[in-house]
Amino acid sequence: MFTILKEEGRARRGVFHTVHGDIQTPVFMNVGTCAAIKGGISTMDLKDVRCQVELSNTYHLHLRPGDELIHKMGGIHKFFNWDRPVLTDSGGFQVFSLAQLRKITEEGVKFASHIDGKRIFMGPEESMRIQSNLASTIAMAFDECIENPAEYNYTKKSCERTTRWLYRCRAELDRLNTLETTINKNQLLFGINQGSTYADLRVDHMKAIAELDLPGYAIGGLAVGEAAEEMYETIDVVEPYMPKNKPRYLMGVGTPVNILEAVHRGVDFFDCVMPSRNARHGNIFTWHGKMNLLNEKYISDPRPIDENCGCPACKHYSRSYIRHLFKAKETLGMRLAVLHNLYFYNELMEQIRLALDEGRFESFYRGYREILAERSTN
Repeated sequence: MFTILKEEGRARRGVFHTVHGDIQTPVFMNVGTCAAIKGGISTMDLKDVRCQVELSNTYHLHLRPGDELIHKMGGIHKFFNWDRPVLTDSGGFQVFSLAQLRKITEEGVKFASHIDGKRIFMGPEESMRIQSNLASTIAMAFDECIENPAEYNYTKKSCERTTRWLYRCRAELDRLNTLETTINKNQLLFGINQGSTYADLRVDHMKAIAELDLPGYAIGGLAVGEAAEEMYETIDVVEPYMPKNKPRYLMGVGTPVNILEAVHRGVDFFDCVMPSRNARHGNIFTWHGKMNLLNEKYISDPRPIDENCGCPACKHYSRSYIRHLFKAKETLGMRLAVLHNLYFYNELMEQIRLALDEGRFESFYRGYREILAERSTN
């Protein structure tokens, strides 16, 4: 299912074959938590900004509008009119970060909804059933997301429980994929590596879950407040133990520089709310660095956000105009900024893939790792 086309150092250029189309890797998945990109972005817009994969969230869609409703509507692809791959996060992170009064047992987690306080139970089987109803292309395993830093002994027990939960996820998804009422009988399961920043726990857990020979594996529990160097060190520790012939997914990451560094370390899949969230506050990513459109120096700047960008915002509007929209609290400003950032992230991945295809990724990496991290002076 996953073909590696080129390698340069640890960086990989590949293609992942799915029932909803091929995914060219490395890839950034655009985050539509509730089956929509915040900022007024439609699935037709996603095609315009060259998105390959949309990511939605099990926890949020289960609470609202309900996974059974989405199943009745024909699955998430028909529900929001998207004919390309969709990955659904398992809901584990949200259960542990948003839910109130949660209680963890071997069976799963009892928690109170952050919306209305309703008592809910979610475990491996429930997460798989919800994701099967959604009929996403890739389902993520239900895991325990612990705080970082975390106490060593608790982290060890948590990893062991997450491994047991993974076996249950696989068994339940295998069962669901045989049912007549299942919309996507080719739904794929990715396992998630945990272990906080403890190198030995990360390696032991990766070895344990690799034995299941799943279609793909993720590194979870990072980008939650630890220093970037700690994240890179964890990738360096785990990567040698991740199956070479399966895609690697770094969950919730990150800035353009984070992505570049992680590709350099052998990661294939990424997602993050950062491009849309930052854009909604006027913070923009460009090929000449980061910029804040709300700065006064852009009041009368007639240039596009980035003169080398082909996004809808840069094709048709000036920095001055988009800044005015933000200041006037017109939602069009937010929409244009989100379109730009999503386009930039997808173009960044295209340029990374092209550099790998042409055997010049190392020079691309060295040329942009500092520029993309800096504040633009343009």
